[in-house]
Amino acid sequence: MPATLRLPLAEHVDVLEGVWRELVASFLDGEAGRALQRFLAARAASGAVIYPPRPLAALEATPFETVRVVIVGQDPYHGPGQAHGLAFSVPDGVRPPPSLRNVFLELQRDCGCVLPASGNLQRWAHQGVLLLNAVFTVEEGRPGSHANRGWERLSEAVLARLAADARPKVFLLWGAFAQSRRALIEAHGGLHLVLAANHPSPLAARRPPAPFLGCGHFSRANAFLVAHGRGAIHWCL
Repeated sequence: MPATLRLPLAEHVDVLEGVWRELVASFLDGEAGRALQRFLAARAASGAVIYPPRPLAALEATPFETVRVVIVGQDPYHGPGQAHGLAFSVPDGVRPPPSLRNVFLELQRDCGCVLPASGNLQRWAHQGVLLLNAVFTVEEGRPGSHANRGWERLSEAVLARLAADARPKVFLLWGAFAQSRRALIEAHGGLHLVLAANHPSPLAARRPPAPFLGCGHFSRANAFLVAHGRGAIHWCL
């Protein structure tokens, strides 16, 4: 049986460091954070199957000081064993979902990468690519089931803190939901590069006016990082 969310959330905060630990602890101590914890406890008590087992895995894998690129997702995959806390990523041994397969197709076209056998994006995370979902948990078979329960307040706080930091970064906004966070990022001036395209899902990846396939975001991100002395990401998996 796939691993499910472990409660209480405070246990997940203990493994975070520095800025992330302070930010998440502050959120959980606030009204929205307390309401979220009550909601999760009630859903778990009712028998709901909640993924992923480690909802803060993206913050664990990519410390604040290392972030060079941010990829904004919506909520975790809702199939058994798919979600492991990193936006768009699936654990080793799990077939990459259609959106992730399109990400790999664009990676092949843009950077000449061989299509990877695994959809695990931890190698990106460990290089400073924050794979941030707006909502950190979901119930099995119910996409969007934990939207508007408080997680968005935390993910927006993460984005705002990153945007306020003077180290140049690249924000990749794929799809309308991610692009709705653009003003939050750009409120802190022109320090960063913001790239937007359609979501990589099969329904949108080729649709004008900003198709994902052909967007060139990976090479454009590296060009910006190199120009600002932050080094390129090794995108090929």
